[in-house]
Amino acid sequence: MRRLRFVAISGAVILLAGCHSHYVQATITNSSKLPLNVVQLDYPSASFGTQLLKPGQTFHYRFKLLGSGPVKLTFIDANNGEHTQTGPHLDEGQEGALTIDFPTQEHADFQLSLKP
Repeated sequence: MRRLRFVAISGAVILLAGCHSHYVQATITNSSKLPLNVVQLDYPSASFGTQLLKPGQTFHYRFKLLGSGPVKLTFIDANNGEHTQTGPHLDEGQEGALTIDFPTQEHADFQLSLKP
C-alpha cells in the first residue's frame, strides 16, 4: 500500500513539474515629465491598458500570446494629442519580458527579452 501511494505521489509531482504556462510580463513606464492618458497595447489576440500613467509611474501586466503579429501602442499625451506606434513582432508561445518606456510624450521605446 505504501509503495502504491509513493508511486501515485511521485507521478503527480512529475506531472505538475512538467506544466509550464508561457506568458509575457509587460512593464510600461512613463519617464516623461507629464502624464499620459489612455495608454493601450494591442497584442495578438487581445489588448490591455491603463487610463492614466503619471510621470515616473509604472504599469505591469502579464499576458499569454495566442497568436502572432506586431504590437500596437496607442496613447494620449498631456496636450490631448493621440499617438499610435507599432512595436515589435511577437510569436505565439514566446515568453519573457516586454518593456515599454516613454522618454517623451510623443514616443515610446520597446525592449524585448523573449525566448521561443
